[in-house]
Amino acid sequence: MSQITSNIKSIRDIMRKDTGVDGDAQRISQMVWMLFMKIFADKEEEWEITIDDYESPIPEELKWQTWAADEEGLTGDNLMEFVNNTLFPTLKELDITESPQARIIRSVFDDTYNYMKNGTLFRQVINVINMIDFNSNEERHMFNDIYETILKELQSAGSSGEYYTPRAVTQFMVDILNPQLGESVLDPASGTGGFLTCTIDHVNQQVKTSEDTQIMQSAIRGIEKKPLPTLLCTTNLMLHGFDLPAVRRDNLLTKPYADWSGKDKVDIILTNPPFGGVEEDGTETNFPQKFRTKETADLFLALIIKLLKDKGRCAVVLPDGTLFGEGVKTRIKEELMEKCNLHTIVRLPNGVFNPYTGIKTNVLFFEKGTPTEEVWYFEHPYPEGVKNYNKSKPINIKEFDLEKAWWNNREENQYAWKVSAEEIKKRNYNLDIKNPHQAEDSLASPEELLEQFRACEQNISSIQEEIVKVLTEALH
Repeated sequence: MSQITSNIKSIRDIMRKDTGVDGDAQRISQMVWMLFMKIFADKEEEWEITIDDYESPIPEELKWQTWAADEEGLTGDNLMEFVNNTLFPTLKELDITESPQARIIRSVFDDTYNYMKNGTLFRQVINVINMIDFNSNEERHMFNDIYETILKELQSAGSSGEYYTPRAVTQFMVDILNPQLGESVLDPASGTGGFLTCTIDHVNQQVKTSEDTQIMQSAIRGIEKKPLPTLLCTTNLMLHGFDLPAVRRDNLLTKPYADWSGKDKVDIILTNPPFGGVEEDGTETNFPQKFRTKETADLFLALIIKLLKDKGRCAVVLPDGTLFGEGVKTRIKEELMEKCNLHTIVRLPNGVFNPYTGIKTNVLFFEKGTPTEEVWYFEHPYPEGVKNYNKSKPINIKEFDLEKAWWNNREENQYAWKVSAEEIKKRNYNLDIKNPHQAEDSLASPEELLEQFRACEQNISSIQEEIVKVLTEALH
């Protein structure tokens, strides 16, 4: 076990003893705001060198170095008094006009709370956090792996309806869209920032100067409506070298559809909107009548089409239900195919989102500006010897070499087939089209299965009667 893994485990163990921290989600939230403070302190050391005349937005007495760095410093009731009555109230009221860094801190603390009650245990956690140096490339890199663990824990804590996209799927989507320096990139449901950090890593390879860095930082942004994922996302982006706020806590679905204008439009959208999520009453009234629904993924798909510039590109994860769904779903798919070229649907196999959900998912790739003439499908196969994915054996980026090799030289094969837009219109925009090159499922029709079930039920019933009869006779 690495030192940093051991540190995180120690923090968990200490927090479990505190009566104020109730359950995984609170423990993660508590751990992350404290890690954020330490990361921010380490970043400030860097900014003092790299940013001319850098001034910290945090008052001297509230800086991590002042109240937390000394392991013999504040502890017990004095520490809790300071955190609850001085630190939090001040950081929640920081003047955001002062600097971009002030905006980052304020956005983090607006919806963050201190759950710990025991000042002695709090001091123990601080002392463990102080062992981590976030200016060390090695420790920062290792922390990204730990970060993944924290995100997975957040999921199993059940505190969020979203399913965090496996890194391999995120990477594949970014690789295919190939964002370029200066292109505006948006994730309107950014969660903890997987698509944003993957985009940063991709675009970073094109960065040569400090001006390039500024261009990149102003072009990549996310929106997230829940406080804990927003905090995780902000911390994640700072670990990836972002000095400016790039994620905003908001829900884009609450803005009237008609109010979006040209200046809001972007070059690229990469996202996995919450599927199965339902929006609050009234949210759907922000949308035109034909798109009105409470289902989050449907509303996001309608909004994405609106927010793309002409020739703008999108990759979005959607469940099978969107492909075959009717009603509002049909009208949104019709809009998609009329306004955009839906050129590719990659059908992911069962279990990609295991252990969080068994829902089958797809990645839709489209470009705004020309109507769809044909849709290519690619059915992603399991690797040899694999029958399903699980927590210890998730989908791997190397598996997508198959799609990448086919992408620019498309031919039908055992995994790939194409369907004309005309055919899809005849199907009433049902995009759930099976692979014609694969053997048909041996599964019978629903009617036949129901008949078999009833016959089986009858058989069980007659066996039970026979057992009762035999037992009755034996007892007499």
